[in-house]
Amino acid sequence: MASKRDSILVSTEWLADHLGAPDVAVVDATWFLPTAKRDGWLEYLERHIPEAVFFDIDEISDTESPLPHMLPKPEKFASRMRSLGIGDGQKIVVYDSLGLFSAPRVWWTFKVMGARDVVVLDGGLPKWIAEGREIESGEVERSPRHFTARLDSTVIRDFSALVGNLESRFSQVVDARSAERFAGVAPEPRPGLKSGHIPGSFNVPFDRLLDAGRLKPDDQIVQIFQEAGVDPKKPIITSCGSGVTAAVLWLALEAAGARSLALYDGSWSDWGARDDAPVATK
Repeated sequence: MASKRDSILVSTEWLADHLGAPDVAVVDATWFLPTAKRDGWLEYLERHIPEAVFFDIDEISDTESPLPHMLPKPEKFASRMRSLGIGDGQKIVVYDSLGLFSAPRVWWTFKVMGARDVVVLDGGLPKWIAEGREIESGEVERSPRHFTARLDSTVIRDFSALVGNLESRFSQVVDARSAERFAGVAPEPRPGLKSGHIPGSFNVPFDRLLDAGRLKPDDQIVQIFQEAGVDPKKPIITSCGSGVTAAVLWLALEAAGARSLALYDGSWSDWGARDDAPVATK
């Protein structure tokens, strides 16, 4: 598999050299699990990379769905991007305050919505700050720009697709949650969900792919998936608790050269809430 890392990640050095360029848009994608008791918006207002606008994962979503932060309709996404001043022809640089946690979800969302040039900041805000680079506070407002949203539905999977895959086993389902949650011995952070995993799925906890908030080298990524029983050369559906860290798996797989990827948008928030969804713990 040919590495695509250079087209997916940019360094803090690169971003520092290109801040202020009219064709570069910086996006703070900070988001936290409900159990963290932290607010991404408030932390963005306190400190962020200069010129970064804030992408609210929970609001820029299908807010009519009972599931958390499902993909929005293209029309809503385009409207929100116009308001943020993000449009066609820009290079979009996404980061988060944990290094690599929620940024891949926003990176993936941009890709699904048709963005041609979107990358993740390697190391995110922690690396930026550790290097003594400038930060600012307060909300950033950019001039409105037109964003042409074209939803690529071929890389999105829903419950019915996952049910069908139980029999066909055409795709390998890979779960990014912790080993304890996957095995059903640790409670889910959202109330009302069953514990366990989709039968036949594999477990690659997303943090195993990271080193100090940065993606591990490609050969290590491939080895981690292979040790979990996953063949990166065959079709994969990534999943997690609510579709956020599933995108970390996607980012790592694509960086290492995997091609046939999809993401279960509802993830365990969908599967674990259904009475008709079988659950395994072994």
